[in-house]
Amino acid sequence: MKKYRAIFVDWDGSAVLSRKAPVDEVVVPMKELLSQGVKLAVISGTTLENIAEGKLHEYFSTEERKSLFFGLGRGAYNYAFDDNGDPYLLSHRIPSKSGLIRIHDICYDIHRCLLDDYSIATDIVFSRPNYCKIDLMVENNRGESLFLQEGEKEQLLANLNSHGFTGGIRGLIDLAEEMGRKHGTTVCATTDAKYLEVGISSKSDNVNDFMDYFGNQYQILEEECSFWGDEYIGFDECLFGSDSYMITDKTRHGEFFDVSDTEGLRPNEVKQVGGGVQSFLRFLAEQNNR
Repeated sequence: MKKYRAIFVDWDGSAVLSRKAPVDEVVVPMKELLSQGVKLAVISGTTLENIAEGKLHEYFSTEERKSLFFGLGRGAYNYAFDDNGDPYLLSHRIPSKSGLIRIHDICYDIHRCLLDDYSIATDIVFSRPNYCKIDLMVENNRGESLFLQEGEKEQLLANLNSHGFTGGIRGLIDLAEEMGRKHGTTVCATTDAKYLEVGISSKSDNVNDFMDYFGNQYQILEEECSFWGDEYIGFDECLFGSDSYMITDKTRHGEFFDVSDTEGLRPNEVKQVGGGVQSFLRFLAEQNNR
């Protein structure tokens, strides 16, 4: 495997086992790569306080932080670090209050449709900055494992079918887009089986902004980048997990790796390496030896 100038990685399930898991194992090889000037970008649907309790950057020196980046909240926030080692926003996609309320209305309408028409119970998380999470399997508690679990896709499909919703997972995405149109909003909807996430941006926006920045500031090409995740797997025809949104017109010639052991279809660009977090840790160690 070649030496990469920029490494993008999902957080939960790819770099660490869970948000509350120790970060010591991943911090050590990250630190060495950052000291070499390799750009490391954490791309996650969560927010800054959920990445090592908001303290990941504190493991690195001020100089090392200049090569550390966070793309968070499904396109909401893109952070870099200034000369004092403090985070600042390179770019963001935060809607106005009225825009956020419109997203809330769209998600409530999805919830109401599923309940009224199919008697499917859902919960909604409204506290995200530019999207909502609709819990499609309220009785399925993931605990600290906040990423796709084995068998969840099949469990969701069985539940949908048992309630007469025959459109499958693609039908849920179509429903979200239809509700968006009713409210005059183009939404981006993704799912990891348990949650349907509906908002105005995605991981595509995170990686595209960073690719522009890395190209302008460091002349880094997409062929010099790798993208790591654990949710590339397909849920329905031409519908893949949230990490597949890192594959864009600006990144397509990079290299994409999935650490998930779950079997299934993946985008053609993605290589399934399996092995979970340990595979990514081995990759970082190998990069340090090149």
